Amino acid sequence: MKLTAAFFRLIRWPNLVFIALTQVLFYFCIILPVFQQYRSTPVLSLPLFILLVVASIFIAAAGYIINDYFDLHIDAVNKPDKLVIDKVIKRRWGIVWHLVLSAIGIAISLAASYRLHTFYSFIAGMINVLSVIALWLYSTTYKRKLLIGNVLISLLTAWTILILYMVSLKDWFSLKVIPASQQDYMLGETKLFKFAILYAGFAFIISLIREVVKDMEDLEGDAKYGCKTMPITWGIPVSKVFVAVWTIVLIAVLVVIQFYAIKINWWISALYCIAMIILPLVWFLRKLYQAQTPADYHKLSTAIKLIMLTGILSMIFFKFYL
Repeated sequence: MKLTAAFFRLIRWPNLVFIALTQVLFYFCIILPVFQQYRSTPVLSLPLFILLVVASIFIAAAGYIINDYFDLHIDAVNKPDKLVIDKVIKRRWGIVWHLVLSAIGIAISLAASYRLHTFYSFIAGMINVLSVIALWLYSTTYKRKLLIGNVLISLLTAWTILILYMVSLKDWFSLKVIPASQQDYMLGETKLFKFAILYAGFAFIISLIREVVKDMEDLEGDAKYGCKTMPITWGIPVSKVFVAVWTIVLIAVLVVIQFYAIKINWWISALYCIAMIILPLVWFLRKLYQAQTPADYHKLSTAIKLIMLTGILSMIFFKFYL
């Protein structure tokens, strides 16, 4: 029982649930309603969608394992009470589990890509393969570099949404003339693109904010083992300014979107976003200015994670408005 609990802690099961929830909401609350609105059947069927979700979970789980494997000494300083590798699960078993989960994730991705049989699904499958490589490089090298690791993880977070958009596209470029019966489908793809960019952009920015906040929290252990993260290279004050600027940009974009939502009478959605996303981000800014200790930054990291959740849950409104 102790070993099982340690394994689920190692693969960050709450984060895996979050990934699955994000993809489920995007599929059922945005992809399906968009194409139903234009009287079209989406390319991505439910069975293939499930395969992609499972692939995302396995690849992410493998990434968490390899990250803890290479961060063993740093984590011994930053969070000694949360160690799993070498404390409960031996290091060699960590590598084995990483390889097994990565292999399963890649195999499922390629299988889904083959079944969808479109150019875009092939590209998506290849990007999933590259994601496994990127997570390895992040854990071994990029995490310790200035900004590169932060941006990489933020891009992979956005990819959990973009992959569903990409595999929903048809190979229009292979047709010389697009049939009139498919015009509605193309309108659906255009609308889907806007929602994909909206939520992928939100995921990227808020993930980047959280990554830098986590670097501020882990400064002691990172500095001890020669990492060159932003708080170490530029200092805490500059890192705070970096986070604050991106937070203000996110707030500004969300405010503009709410004006548009109110204009088309999406009042409930707008009120939800103001109360559950924008105001918490304003609160986060205030607390960021006051933060001094690792415990303070840990609370901010947790707060950003909750704001990510409320942001993703806003997809539910599109189920009723579209």
